[in-house]
Amino acid sequence: MNNFKTLAQFMAAFPDEAACRAYFERMRFAKGDYCPHCKHNQIMRFSDGIRYRCHKCRKDFTIKTGTLFGESKIPMRSWFIAIYLLTTRKKGISSIELASHVGVTQKTAWFMDMRIRASFKQSKAKLLGVVEVDETYLGGKHKRKDGFRKKQVLMGMTERGGRIRVVAVPDRGTETLLPTIRKHIHPKTKIMSDEARVYSKLPKLGYQWGYIKHGKKHWVRGTVSTNSIESFWALFKRNYHGTYHSMSKKHLQRYVDEVAFRFNHRTSPMQTIFEDTTRRIAKSGKMPLRKLTA
Repeated sequence: MNNFKTLAQFMAAFPDEAACRAYFERMRFAKGDYCPHCKHNQIMRFSDGIRYRCHKCRKDFTIKTGTLFGESKIPMRSWFIAIYLLTTRKKGISSIELASHVGVTQKTAWFMDMRIRASFKQSKAKLLGVVEVDETYLGGKHKRKDGFRKKQVLMGMTERGGRIRVVAVPDRGTETLLPTIRKHIHPKTKIMSDEARVYSKLPKLGYQWGYIKHGKKHWVRGTVSTNSIESFWALFKRNYHGTYHSMSKKHLQRYVDEVAFRFNHRTSPMQTIFEDTTRRIAKSGKMPLRKLTA
């Protein structure tokens, strides 16, 4: 497949359904043919180029079976266009706008969005080096008596010049934030944060710790700052306010994974991002076909 840097080049690389199927088949069977039902490595291809049958269990399947595409009747080319748009738009793309580009209903576009986002799950490898940590709140206006209890908390951790990890957490308490840090950040790491009291316990856990007193309008102290993670929050809020307007608590982590995925691939060529996404979808395993609800 030729390299593509623009939407026109992308459409030329995948001119029809057959080209999309051939590409996804290479992804799906990259390590050899296998049955999604019993994992047997010998399959038969029907002459229609759409169906397959396992030599062992004799069950039929399609190129989509056992992937995030499931058994959807949505054309492969429509899926590819949706992947391209969702991975290349810095502020994301709403299901309404995606529907108009792909030629499907808003309901179908939302279904496609959520399936693709499911492939953006963040790595479990622990962050290393110098890691900046910070939290932000999501949610509308709140009454003073409620404080921030009705808002959703996001915790962000980013390597200086490297990967980012963002997770939705129930609160900003010590019992929540410290275990999250230990889960995602390697002990031999220098953590930089604001002056929140919860972080003062980091040295006892073996981490080096540097902090900035934002309460006193300090933003940089030598090499200590949280500017990188705060830049990500600015990008995330543009996605939130400018495109999606609202993110349900039920599906919040998928939206977070989407923005983190684009950020972690910010210097990658478009073709590399597309290949990574389709490979994830092909190797993702079967998702329940029950109706997704907002």
